[in-house]
Amino acid sequence: MSRGYSYPPNARHSGIYGSGEARSAVKPYESAQAVEGDAYKPKIVYWNNQPTPYVVDRFNALAERGHLDFEAWFSSRREWDRNWDVDESNWQFAYRYLPSITIRGHVLALTALALKKRRPDLIVSLYGHISYVLGFALARLRGVRAVFWVEPTFDSWMNRQPFKDHLKSLLFARADAVFTTGKDGGKFAERFDADKNQIYHLPYFNQFNFFNAARAGAQRDRTWLRNELGLAGVTFLYVGRLWKGKGVHHLLDAFKGLQQSCAEPVSLMIVGDGEEDRALRERCRNESIAHVVFTGFKQRGELPNYYAASDVFVFPTLGDPYGLVLDEAMASGLPVITTDAVGELCDRVEDGITGIVVKAADGSALRDKMRLLALHPQLRHQLSAAGTAKVSGQTPEKWAADFELAVRSVLKAKTV
Repeated sequence: MSRGYSYPPNARHSGIYGSGEARSAVKPYESAQAVEGDAYKPKIVYWNNQPTPYVVDRFNALAERGHLDFEAWFSSRREWDRNWDVDESNWQFAYRYLPSITIRGHVLALTALALKKRRPDLIVSLYGHISYVLGFALARLRGVRAVFWVEPTFDSWMNRQPFKDHLKSLLFARADAVFTTGKDGGKFAERFDADKNQIYHLPYFNQFNFFNAARAGAQRDRTWLRNELGLAGVTFLYVGRLWKGKGVHHLLDAFKGLQQSCAEPVSLMIVGDGEEDRALRERCRNESIAHVVFTGFKQRGELPNYYAASDVFVFPTLGDPYGLVLDEAMASGLPVITTDAVGELCDRVEDGITGIVVKAADGSALRDKMRLLALHPQLRHQLSAAGTAKVSGQTPEKWAADFELAVRSVLKAKTV
């Protein structure tokens, strides 16, 4: 059994123990000022699988605002296939690593113990694991309002099973609300019987300022890093897991064809790690695909340098619920090529305007668009400027304000 909890070093909350159409602006509060004028601080728990950097940013922003009695729960400190740095000393919010037990290889978070010590007004959680299902049931038994965080998923990534889909419908129909990424997430939730009047859209990307501000400094080191990595000509970049669902083999197909059709040198940089790492490297060697650079995993603070060393970002995914790296690349000034298998894509990438969209798993189409951008620097510049403008203004503070509005609306809308 494992457990953990902590007081954040600068926590403002007293008494916190450690460890129709969906809406983007939510009723009945019409602005963040309405929240600021409300003296009552509802007790809110947000239960996530792990403390990813962008989640920590959001929660820190909530703590800075100080309008909620907020605590984060995490199922684990770091999942086996993730390598993000975790530094609790920088957290401003109360948090808890849930105690857990392992039964026949399955790890179950013991939410009963956590709920016994803290009865929140509302709990927001994921839903795709038995721990969250049990946690939902226990929360409802204790009279706690329950909200699911939902992202759209693609069949290419999921093994759809009638039993699981039926259970999903039961959960979504009984939840007090659904918080999601946008229209695609809302449609997905409605497909599984969520109340369309209790679906709230919250911004997902929240680090425009970080990546855009880092852009100028990173550009100064562009030539040095390119020389260090051996990059030549127009450089295409992929950032993410090296896993079959990300479509990186289709990217290699496209890049191999691009090299054969381009007289000028081109390079491909792959930033990330995962189970396909060895297979991708071996394929480059066996098929003599030259000028492919594997950098391994990089922490978020290092990424601006790799965006700056590149000329085009390519996202060949076969089914991402969202794909934060698209926003990061656009904020960093890169034109993007993406497949159509991405959640909330229409909110970010308009084909030919703010980026280029190709059909998923179509290596030939991807090759042709890569060639188009390799040969036309003015088009790269146009897509870059439009893409950066499209994702501007997304910050942790905006997420925190919208989250508070959604929470207070749910608390006023219905009782358990």
